[in-house]
Amino acid sequence: MNENYKEWTDEQWRAKLNPEEFRVLRQAGTQRPGIGEYTDTTTEGIYRCRACGSELFRSTEKFNAHCGWPAFFSPLAGDAIIEREDRSLGMVRTEVLCANCHSHLGHVFAGEGYDTPTDLRYCINSISLTLEEKPVADN
Repeated sequence: MNENYKEWTDEQWRAKLNPEEFRVLRQAGTQRPGIGEYTDTTTEGIYRCRACGSELFRSTEKFNAHCGWPAFFSPLAGDAIIEREDRSLGMVRTEVLCANCHSHLGHVFAGEGYDTPTDLRYCINSISLTLEEKPVADN
């Protein structure tokens, strides 16, 4: 990525994102459950950060957690995201940020008993993502 998104001002982000995208991605908001375009998507492809386009998750690591948001058991690569402690709302959680632009993506939860290889649930706001669909193979 050539752009140094980490140095962008709120004005630059407001020009790039719509108000709801800005609220979630830049102000650590949360999208209402069950309304996101990728909540139940099973399309194959790569999920990218809506703010900067960085690759974050693959559809092969997406699973149905029945939580109202897209859920993944692993990020695309360990350096694609940043995890940091979040003490908002009177609880301790782990926030997930895009490593390239530091936009808020959602939270990660551990030890919930899902039948996944990592026992992690990356609970990500649909509005924080765009899906680059896998090209359909020619017959």
